[in-house]
Amino acid sequence: MKIAIGSDHRGFEAKQIIKVIVTQFGHECIDFGTGDSNPVDYPDLAYAAAMAVSKKEADRAILACATGLGMCIAANKIKGIRAVLCHDELCAHISRDHNDSNILCLSGDQIGEVMLRKIVEVWLNTEFAGGRHQRRVNKIAAIEEGKDPREITNT
Repeated sequence: MKIAIGSDHRGFEAKQIIKVIVTQFGHECIDFGTGDSNPVDYPDLAYAAAMAVSKKEADRAILACATGLGMCIAANKIKGIRAVLCHDELCAHISRDHNDSNILCLSGDQIGEVMLRKIVEVWLNTEFAGGRHQRRVNKIAAIEEGKDPREITNT
């Protein structure tokens, strides 16, 4: 897979670790920055990586900032993006298995290297289960189109 990677200055060190993990699992990294720990605005980097996923230039993305919250909020503004904030392996698994998440957001300040590796590994290796979960993902897509998901019955 092609994995877009991005961080702000607070997530820079985590991004460097994530790049190693992603390549160790045989995936290609597309680095959208930042290139160092000098202050930058996280929405700029979240937008660039999320657009790559939205345009299918990347299969998924992993973003890091201080808490992961800002990246998650910004990425989720892009049509077709299902960005999630994960702090553990269970959330990483469920986000892929049930929600077909396509962007993983992580905290550069709160997650150590060992847990970072576990979360990224689970998220990269978990496939979407489909079935009843597909109906729910379709309802999320309907919301993006301005539709009431309660009116979507046969998806």
